[in-house]
Amino acid sequence: MRLLITGAGGFVGRHLSVLALSKKKAQVYGLVRSQAASKLVAGVKPVRGDLLSASSMASVLKKVKPERIYHLAGQASVALSWKEPASTLRVNLGGTRSLLEAVRKTGSRARILVVCSADEYGASARSGRKLTEEAPLVPLNPYGRSKVAQDLLAQEYFRTHGLPIVRTRAFNHFGPGQSDRFVVPGFAKQVALIEAGRQKPQIQVGNLEAVRDFTDVRDVVRAYWLALEKGRAGEVYNVAGGRGRRVADVLRFYLGASSVRIKVRRDRSRLRASDMPFLIGDARKLERQTGWKPRIRFETTLRDVLKDWRKKIRG
Repeated sequence: MRLLITGAGGFVGRHLSVLALSKKKAQVYGLVRSQAASKLVAGVKPVRGDLLSASSMASVLKKVKPERIYHLAGQASVALSWKEPASTLRVNLGGTRSLLEAVRKTGSRARILVVCSADEYGASARSGRKLTEEAPLVPLNPYGRSKVAQDLLAQEYFRTHGLPIVRTRAFNHFGPGQSDRFVVPGFAKQVALIEAGRQKPQIQVGNLEAVRDFTDVRDVVRAYWLALEKGRAGEVYNVAGGRGRRVADVLRFYLGASSVRIKVRRDRSRLRASDMPFLIGDARKLERQTGWKPRIRFETTLRDVLKDWRKKIRG
């Protein structure tokens, strides 16, 4: 089976690549803008292309002839989306349009996974209930708005052009290799720096009371795989563990795991007015249609992330 992954060099893309390469007879191609800048997993074949150009993507599709396309590439930072809203929309919506238009024009029959986000639900999370796929899409930040636009565009290409597209809306996911722009690796990196004597024994924090639905990235990419293999074209699936945890619980774990006594200091620059206090997903639809369930314990992932950062800091 020939697979094309956009964003293959990113956090989630690298984990998906590892999973894909473990499948029998899978040939995995990763879209890159230049081979020199590639951070692909060993065994993934780089293919050059510009995601923002439909003609460039058409050339990629003609070369690779994929049977499965996993569209992960995009701007994924909420914080950056506030600074660069136009660029976020251009990358997340424009890149998706270029890809789908290339699929349409080349007549490719590849099944396509378009990875969207739980940030699309936005204000719907204020209900305090687990969110199903039927919850209204009321985004509260530029990133969420760009993902709603991407989501609706993918649905349009399914309805209008019959492209076999499956969509997912993933809730918070984390694991080894994630950028410290995100809360869990942000804490883990600070602990590793403190233990190495490269930061004062003081950790900077934002909103500790937010409740999030954390799932290990390795479980998430398994959900992506199953969604594309067993999910129904035109459908959207939440990817979530269904259990909420306070950010304070993450911090408490890392303070306990540290070999150094650490003080906690609130950093107001890490607070965002649009932060949702509660965001938990209901993934029963995905479970019913694919059999997916998360397997990796929350504490196991926390340890793996800290181990990853300790290794990086030592290096």
